[in-house]
Amino acid sequence: MARVKRGTMAHKRRKHLLSDTKGFRWGRKSKYRLAKEALIHAWQHSFRDRKAKKRSFRQLWQVQINAAAREAGISFSKLISSLKKRNIGLDRKILAQLAQQEPKIFQKIIETVKR
Repeated sequence: MARVKRGTMAHKRRKHLLSDTKGFRWGRKSKYRLAKEALIHAWQHSFRDRKAKKRSFRQLWQVQINAAAREAGISFSKLISSLKKRNIGLDRKILAQLAQQEPKIFQKIIETVKR
C-alpha cells in the first residue's frame, strides 16, 4: 500500500478556517489555534443574535403600534385581540409600517375594530 502524506489536506483545512477569520484582531486572524477558538465563539454569537434580532424587531413593532393605537384611543392588547376576533390577518410588522407611513389606513383599521 502506498504511503499517504496528509500535509496538503491539513494545510487546506487550516487555510479555509483562517479565511473565515478575516477582520479579526490580533493573533486570532493568523494563528490557527486562536482563530479556531474565536470562530467557534463568533458562530455561537451569530446564531444566538439572529434569534434575538427577530425578538427585538417584534418588540419595536409592538411599541410603534401601541403608540399609534393609543393616539386613537385604544390599547395595543385590545387592538390585537379584536383584530383576531374579526379575522383580520395583519401581522405586527405590517401594522407598524401602516402606523408610520399610512396613518389614514391605520385609522380605518382602528375604526373597523372599534365597531
